[in-house]
Amino acid sequence: MTEKIRNRDQETEEQLDRLYELLDQQQFELLPPFDEGKIRLVYLMNDAVESFLVFEEAVLTGTYQENYEGELEAELRLEKDGRYVLIIAQGETVCTLFFRRLSLEVQLYNYGKTGHVWMKGHEELRQIEYWIAIMKAKREYLGEAYCNAAELQLTALEEFPPLNCYSYPAVPRKYFEPREDAGIPSKEGILTMQRIAEEADDQRLIQVLERYKRKNGPQRTKNLAELFCRNAHSKVVQLLTEKILQAAAEYPDRVFAPEEECRYAAIVKEAESRRAQLRSEGKEVLLFSQMPFVTARDEVEYKVHLLVMSRGLLHRKVEVETFLQEQ
Repeated sequence: MTEKIRNRDQETEEQLDRLYELLDQQQFELLPPFDEGKIRLVYLMNDAVESFLVFEEAVLTGTYQENYEGELEAELRLEKDGRYVLIIAQGETVCTLFFRRLSLEVQLYNYGKTGHVWMKGHEELRQIEYWIAIMKAKREYLGEAYCNAAELQLTALEEFPPLNCYSYPAVPRKYFEPREDAGIPSKEGILTMQRIAEEADDQRLIQVLERYKRKNGPQRTKNLAELFCRNAHSKVVQLLTEKILQAAAEYPDRVFAPEEECRYAAIVKEAESRRAQLRSEGKEVLLFSQMPFVTARDEVEYKVHLLVMSRGLLHRKVEVETFLQEQ
């Protein structure tokens, strides 16, 4: 990229920094249509948020490859008439985007009703790791103004290795690059978990966390991570899950086209009936859906997952039941 351009328009200047960030990460995914004066660039997309940088009074020329996955070259210029020119080279093809202003479009969603089962084993802890990770991404990319008070506290657990991607990654490691410091706890991360353990009145875990605060390392992290799977500490896991779900519930649910909503409702109804049956048997059950994005439609298939938890001899057992659309 060339030297950063500054502008007297505070909104545009702030979003230009986000644009430079994406380009530095080799990310540039435009959302069609491209001919309506406003062109959207995907910024942050996950179960918690769908956000876009919006090029206003925009015109796209040249050849833009929607499925391009190679290296990008980019140059941004500001012309004398105040119009921006963004030149993007995708391999041998070039497209040019002319625009006057750049704004941010954000839609926040209730992520407590959404989830995925990408890896087997300790699925309830991996789901917690996933929720905390997307919460933290929202905070880092969009800022604290897009988080509620509970989320600002819970995101500290991203720096608590016994529960973060260091111990319970929600996604296979080949699909993400773990942070170099993922195994290093922060003071705030440990204190946040201590407060939850105290609220759950888990005296044994409180003692272990106090020792972990004074001295930690890979083996101590492994030992502490194993405790969260035990029946004896299930109340802490339940309380943490409840806190996440309550924080997420402050945002609206995703809403789809009527015909889609009708199909999805049938799957949810079947899953809820099964959950009621399992709960009548005294089992703890989490229900969440895997669903596509609303604005930038993807190929994710709608599914409903039940995480069915029961007590083993020492550890909780987790079974997954999945409900799909009829073909």
